[in-house]
Amino acid sequence: MSAITTKGLTKIYEIIEKEEGVKGSIRNLFKKKKLEKIAIKNFDLQIEEGEFIGLIGPNGAGKTTLIKMLTGIIYPTFGEVSVLGYKPMEGKDSFKKNFAVVMGQKSQLWWDLPAIDSFKLNKEIYGISEIEYRKKLSYFTELLQIEDILKVQVRNLSLGERMKMEFIAALLHNPKIIFLDEPTIGLDSIAQKEIRKFLKDLNENLGVTIILTSHYMEDIQHLCKRCVIVNHGEKIYDGSFEALLEKYNEYKTIVISFPVYTEIKTDIEGEWIEKSPYKAVIKVKKSLVKSTLQSLMMNYDIEDISILEEEIGSVIEKMYTFKVGGNII
Repeated sequence: MSAITTKGLTKIYEIIEKEEGVKGSIRNLFKKKKLEKIAIKNFDLQIEEGEFIGLIGPNGAGKTTLIKMLTGIIYPTFGEVSVLGYKPMEGKDSFKKNFAVVMGQKSQLWWDLPAIDSFKLNKEIYGISEIEYRKKLSYFTELLQIEDILKVQVRNLSLGERMKMEFIAALLHNPKIIFLDEPTIGLDSIAQKEIRKFLKDLNENLGVTIILTSHYMEDIQHLCKRCVIVNHGEKIYDGSFEALLEKYNEYKTIVISFPVYTEIKTDIEGEWIEKSPYKAVIKVKKSLVKSTLQSLMMNYDIEDISILEEEIGSVIEKMYTFKVGGNII
């Protein structure tokens, strides 16, 4: 069964343009200049239950607008949307109990109270039984290892600890779909790894469908087998993350270290990033890696060689400049 289906989903915002100054304000009272901004355009999407999807795009691409339509916060201008068999815009309570939203920059916890109090409030709001509440709370606190800080004021928690509490608050009612908007933003590398491990366990062990938006490509790479890339409100890629890298990862970086003072020739085809007597770094096309390595091994006394993939972020940035056939590349 599909967890999410959209067909021709479109959202158009009407914006009023105002001239500057007092005269412009007065003129605007009598004659308004209206502009239309297309936030999402003809968006077709199908996500199956249990999938972990990465939603990628630059700022202003339409990701947040899409999530808001999927959760019923805003209405689409045109098109169809179905989430777990519900029409989100109808706002049924039975639908609201089946999803959760976690945002890295917004909190649903009471700042001056310990997180356990916010959990109890959510328990009452969602009508969770005492037995189920205790079971879920025990499972998540053990998984996230935060038993000793449940009674600490949220304001006194570190960012990583607070995000763990945010996840528990969002998951106590056992949602079938979770929308995550930059959940690891601002976290240190250790906290990021802990959150990633938690999300992976959540998806694999509980079968929760997860839609993740993140500017940290490491999040997408480690968690999502499939990614959807959005730019200017349109879907420009929908497929596996591996296939995306294979198609757009054009270069590799070769790092060479020398045991003795060495003068490097410049006749090797590629971009020299560093060239010193004991170390050299060159960026070459994937098709030239083998011949470049052979040339280096034949002409130089080499102590060590390593081959690095192109940075994931730069690969994704290339996608933003392409659009084939209107939607999917």
